[in-house]
Amino acid sequence: RGRMWAYTVGFTVLPHVGGFLGWFISRKEIPVWYENLKKPSWCPPRKMFPVAWTVLYTGMGYASYLVWSDLGGCSSKAIVPLGLYGAQLALNWAWPLFFFGARNLNLALIDILCLDGLAIGTLCSWYRINKVAALLLVPYLGWLAVATCLTVRIWKDNPEQKPGKSD
Repeated sequence: RGRMWAYTVGFTVLPHVGGFLGWFISRKEIPVWYENLKKPSWCPPRKMFPVAWTVLYTGMGYASYLVWSDLGGCSSKAIVPLGLYGAQLALNWAWPLFFFGARNLNLALIDILCLDGLAIGTLCSWYRINKVAALLLVPYLGWLAVATCLTVRIWKDNPEQKPGKSD
């Protein structure tokens, strides 16, 4: 029973690790570069992002624990549902590195579009295993929709920031 508590915490904390590292690596670019980009009027305030990601990472991490637990741990049945989760999590963690770190709007856009597909695939595969876990991904998909629209608008409205387009 004590071990299950450790697994619950581990799975719940895991998404935060990459999120924190992405923020840590790119944090200096936010006030310098990001603030000077042309953004739509509906862009959420900067202070909202860490709050939103903390809630979303916690929900998706706990949901991954539920799926892992329902499938009996790292079994052959867990390969696809947890593989999809891991792949989308890797793209989630890569996005700030492309967007802020490399300032590469093209790669950031490709990344988030692939991330959207993998996140939807994750939710669909989890729904058959654990409906609560799937429902815990719904706010994440909503936020990803906003993040995708925001990335598209920034990509379109800041052509000088695209590789090969500047002096």
